[in-house]
Amino acid sequence: MNYIHLHQDYKEESLFGRYITLEEIEPLLAKYATQIVGQSVLGKPIYTLEIGTGKIRILMWSQMHGNESTTTKALFDFMNLLHSNSDLSVKLKSEFTFCLIPMLNPDGAALYTRENANAIDLNRDAQEQSQPESVVLRSVFETFKPNFCYNLHDQRTIFGAGNTGKPATVSFLAPAYNDNREVNEVRIKAMNVIVAMNATLQKYIPNQVGRFDDSFNLNCVGDTFQHLNIPTLLFEAGHFQNDYNREITRKYIFIALLSGLHYLYENDIVHNKIEDYMKIPQNKVVFYDFVYKNVKINYEGIEKNSNFAAQFKEVLNNKEITFEAVIAQIDTLDNYFGHVEIDAQGERYHDGKNNIPIIDTKATFNLGTNIKIVNGTIK
Repeated sequence: MNYIHLHQDYKEESLFGRYITLEEIEPLLAKYATQIVGQSVLGKPIYTLEIGTGKIRILMWSQMHGNESTTTKALFDFMNLLHSNSDLSVKLKSEFTFCLIPMLNPDGAALYTRENANAIDLNRDAQEQSQPESVVLRSVFETFKPNFCYNLHDQRTIFGAGNTGKPATVSFLAPAYNDNREVNEVRIKAMNVIVAMNATLQKYIPNQVGRFDDSFNLNCVGDTFQHLNIPTLLFEAGHFQNDYNREITRKYIFIALLSGLHYLYENDIVHNKIEDYMKIPQNKVVFYDFVYKNVKINYEGIEKNSNFAAQFKEVLNNKEITFEAVIAQIDTLDNYFGHVEIDAQGERYHDGKNNIPIIDTKATFNLGTNIKIVNGTIK
């Protein structure tokens, strides 16, 4: 299967970048037989699309966190494939019945926040179900009665795939179902699909797939659904080199979805692939967006060579996301990497103000007389 060509054929070109809202997706949803299954805190509709006639029932939801839109883009790419009437589409619809929620948190999407309009993290509301969006998801879960759940998210650029020195472009988790993080047949089913997706992704992004931490929290939706004996898979769309709009990462989420589904309809027997699952390197916080090395800094008349780092903050400005680099860490950078690393080779830091890097200030400064840094990068 040529996954790259498939994504090129079915990519939804109208969706681009990080700021994906209900306003962008409603015209696309109008083409399909969708259903409004509830409303957000601010009264915005929450849509589902049910498609297929197969015996394996899969529930997928995206943008539970409003500022995590990469998997939403990949989901629309996948929806284009399902509606193509290609041989692959026919096969998928004969093997599976899908229930897709492309945007669970439309208020958070508009505000570009993790939380909903009540400032509640929906992924910590699985037990109380205090929010209307949480009630909608649980109602769809109970009505649709899935055989598998796909919980689709983004993760920050800080994560690396173990000790590889590579970013965790895609990460997965088969959530725990109890405090002891035991493995039962339900969890093994989720692990096996993840192993299959990882095997495919290694052909495209070797050493850039991670395994998310499986600490148990019954307030989390994935942990709750796993606890209710439905195999649940967490997807985390992460950073690919220089891909801050996550257009490359969306492709790999699309590939992961298809390769996992291919595994499911080709494998009726439940194999135990725990060992292969555990070999996927665990996510580690080991990255900054920028690392500056060997910078001469004058501390009250004493000069010394230091390292420091900057990190982008994502800021919503006039319906666009801007990336604003600020100083994030100074000196203690052992075992950290930068997505961009700049060696000052002993040039002196100066910014026309304090002339020392200060945490949470803008990363705009000079290194010596020849290197000018604006918003984190060399200009």
